[in-house]
Parts: sequence; structure tokens; C-alpha cells
Amino acid sequence: KHAITGLTKSTALDGRAFDIACGQIDIGNADTAMGGRMKKGVRQANGSIEVEPTIELKHVVDAVLYMASLPLDVNVPALTVMATRMPYVGRG
Repeated sequence: KHAITGLTKSTALDGRAFDIACGQIDIGNADTAMGGRMKKGVRQANGSIEVEPTIELKHVVDAVLYMASLPLDVNVPALTVMATRMPYVGRG
């Protein structure tokens, strides 16, 4: 994840002269085939198995569309979309 953040920042800085904007969206537990397993329970840092909240995929799509709709003189370098009650911010 740190490599993607660095690449995003580098691309955003290098792209400025060419009106290229680059931003990163970090997605929490979206209710998809991959993220839906959170509702069954996943191992936590303390070793316990706990159910984690998820968000509707629509919220992720809305975030992507928001960033894509901005004019080139506006950039969102980083945006995190996650359930309010997720146990960690930026886990991984």
C-alpha cells in the first residue's frame, strides 16, 4: 500500500505540467464477493474472530465518480471510503 501511495504522489506531481491529475482511493470492507466474507467473521489483531461492518458497493462507485468528475485543476490525492465502525483505518 505504501508503494501505491508513493506512485500516486509521484504521478500527481509529475503530471501537473501536463494537466494530469492522479488520486488514490482506499476502500474498506465493501459488500462484494471478496469483501462479503467480513460479515461471516475474520481474524482480528488479537486473534479473535469478529464480524466486521461492510459498506454498499454504491458508495465506492460514488467516490470513484466524484473523483473522476472533478476538473483537471482540482485533485483529491487520497480518499478512504469505509464503514464507520470498521475496527481499523488503513489496515494492512
